[in-house]
Amino acid sequence: MADDQHEEVSKNVSAEEEIRRGITRNKELNESKEKIWSEIKRCFNIEEERRGFCIKLAGKLLRGFRTFLSSKFLKDADGNFVDAELPKKYESLISAEEWEAFKSKRQDPVFQRISATNRERASSPAYPYRKGRVGYGRLEQSMLQKEESSETSLPAHVLWKEARVGKSGVPQEEVLHVYQKCEELSQSLSPDDTKGILSRALDVPEYSGRVRGKGFGVTPTSLSIKKGKAPSNRELHARLEAMQAELDALRREREASASTVYRDASDKDSINCTFQPNIPEGISHCQLYLSSPYYRMVGKGKVHNVSGVLLHTRELPAGCLKVSVDIAVEPNAALPYPSDDSDATTVHEAVGSFVAWPTNLICVGYETPTKSKSKDNAIPRHTESTVSRKELQENEVSNASAQQKKEVSNASARVKSSGAKKTVARKKPTTKYRSCLRTFLEMTDIPTGGVRTVHMEVGIFGFDYDQMIGNEDFMQVFSHEEIGVTVVNTYIRFLYEKLMRPNGLDVSFGFLAPATVNLGLILSRPDTVTEYVLRILMDNKDAEKLFFIPFNTGGHWLLLAINPIREIVYYLDSLGNEWTTYPDVKVLIDTVLQAFRAQRDIQTSRRGANSITWIKVACPQQRNQIDCGYFMLRFMRDTLALGRLKIPTDYFDEFKCAFYTKDQVDEIKEEWCQFMIKLNVCS
Repeated sequence: MADDQHEEVSKNVSAEEEIRRGITRNKELNESKEKIWSEIKRCFNIEEERRGFCIKLAGKLLRGFRTFLSSKFLKDADGNFVDAELPKKYESLISAEEWEAFKSKRQDPVFQRISATNRERASSPAYPYRKGRVGYGRLEQSMLQKEESSETSLPAHVLWKEARVGKSGVPQEEVLHVYQKCEELSQSLSPDDTKGILSRALDVPEYSGRVRGKGFGVTPTSLSIKKGKAPSNRELHARLEAMQAELDALRREREASASTVYRDASDKDSINCTFQPNIPEGISHCQLYLSSPYYRMVGKGKVHNVSGVLLHTRELPAGCLKVSVDIAVEPNAALPYPSDDSDATTVHEAVGSFVAWPTNLICVGYETPTKSKSKDNAIPRHTESTVSRKELQENEVSNASAQQKKEVSNASARVKSSGAKKTVARKKPTTKYRSCLRTFLEMTDIPTGGVRTVHMEVGIFGFDYDQMIGNEDFMQVFSHEEIGVTVVNTYIRFLYEKLMRPNGLDVSFGFLAPATVNLGLILSRPDTVTEYVLRILMDNKDAEKLFFIPFNTGGHWLLLAINPIREIVYYLDSLGNEWTTYPDVKVLIDTVLQAFRAQRDIQTSRRGANSITWIKVACPQQRNQIDCGYFMLRFMRDTLALGRLKIPTDYFDEFKCAFYTKDQVDEIKEEWCQFMIKLNVCS
């Protein structure tokens, strides 16, 4: 009896001792981990989120170092144990006590048994890995890029199968058998199943803290694999009903918003189409506008002004004409009359189809409807050939947003106080904003040498500055001369504010400053250009993005569009030159992309090290020696209007043409002038 009690007490003491040792060991281990992480952070600029991976990698390297010490110093040529002294080479790293403990551990029978088992398993794996030094991470990335998939990861069993395909390209029959079993299990198991599909197919245990078939460092937490039972049919049905109710609410809200637009568009008391022409019979190119919350162009297409025409076998609503939408300028704008047949509710969804559009919001050419304050101050369509400067400003105010009205009214007040009564001849509708801006310009000191500034925020070119603009820059646009870098930069700000930021395209597109990236600086200060371009690319290294470089060769504008993630450079030259015409440019861009790849730690083969692709795009060609700058600006505008990161070799079908017409070039000028008025640069 006493012996039994003594044995029980001994067991309790042993258990307590083990717990105490475990607590002490964990504390010491955590302290060691903290020291390792502190050293890593001292030497490298690395985020706190990477701590777990770095500690795991440190543990893996430590195990490799122990294996090296054992093989090098504790075994002879036949593999027998040798009681060696601590190598002098490692005396500064390993103490005598640690070395003795290490030798004892390596001679422990339990350790040797586990080591022999692992060594035997590793020497003849049932499904050997066939991709050499390419890990699961890089293999997955290359597969996604090859398939041009929008997914961010692949199923574990798909990756596992590909990793076991050798140079022949044909997987072994055993591998195919496991893969087919995984495919069958994926159809029957719940996504929330706690045991992975691959582990079930291989009939092996799933270890905690790892994901089979995903490589080192990947954990269930990093993949957001949640444990728990699958939802019941009742829960799924409840979720479906909630989603349907939310969808119905959104549909009703959109319909109510659209009906408000209809009322605004058809309210003849509040609409004054001062510049609205008679729409000719037949089919005509047109611009499509909306009136709420303010007047703006939302699309382009063709108006079908034909008697007896039907829209999807139905009569057109009163006051509307049938239009076909070709281009969505504001993709998310709601249609005034959503199409019941095609389920289109936005301008983007209506591209390529027919819809009904209010007649007073359809503009043939480049004319814009305006909104007057009342019937009394509406300007008739047929007015005198001259208008006062004050009337011209008031007409411009009617086209602007509330902020724009406030800015232009300041200029109107100055004119009134100066008593100026000079009149100007009304230009054609296509020169409306140019005429207005030119009139404003004459009231300032700019024609006599004064300058103004346009602020360029950091999101445009990666740095914040004020762009100087003077009379010479305005005259380039007014007189159709070759445009300089100031006009290009300020038009880029227009694209940034009007097309990119409102539509969320600033996460997919970017600009590089033409004043910094040009042929002159590349030849004189290539290091400065390389440093700037690489900095911008590295600031956006985590997402695929297309960067526009308006490039000036010294007397000619062309466009380079770079996708650094895919290492593709699109070359758009309105003169049709080859990129080999500018070898220094190609060398610098290739150097930057290689440095970008290296800093992202993307490993490639020697053959893939020079895999940068240059694509010459068959873009519209200029027919004179002046239009290269306007063509280059339109190339950027067309790409942003479609929101596509890939530029086809034969250019976009929506904008494909042999050359841009005078009206298309004038559209760039009108947009620039309207934007200058909005910025109130003539104040």
